[in-house]
Amino acid sequence: KSFKLPVLNSYSQLSCLKSTFRFPQPSVDPFAEANAEDSGAGSKEYVHIRIQQRNGRKSLTTVQGLRKEFSYNKILKDLKKEFCCNGTVVQDPELGQVIQLQGDQRKNVSTFLVQAGIVKKESIKIHGF
Repeated sequence: KSFKLPVLNSYSQLSCLKSTFRFPQPSVDPFAEANAEDSGAGSKEYVHIRIQQRNGRKSLTTVQGLRKEFSYNKILKDLKKEFCCNGTVVQDPELGQVIQLQGDQRKNVSTFLVQAGIVKKESIKIHGF
């Protein structure tokens, strides 16, 4: 058996067909998670590890979002000694204190912060390339 759809001659027939179909409304908002991350109230605090390209092959790794009760200079000293690179703590007007390290140290910094117990793995966001 073959089934043929009726040919619609006018717009009124189309609108009549359109009104007979009811699509179920989703009970779950698919964008709820994305909206929750964007809202500042009650959102989880993340440590952001970013890379910035300098000139040529040179790059800069920045660590932002560590809690204020940590000594940034002590963390920086350990990072510099562990990864054999130079670095500094920069005071940013919007972001607060930011640790800057020479080179691409994103993965190294991430594992160091987790192993030292400074942050949990779930609260680290790595950005770049």
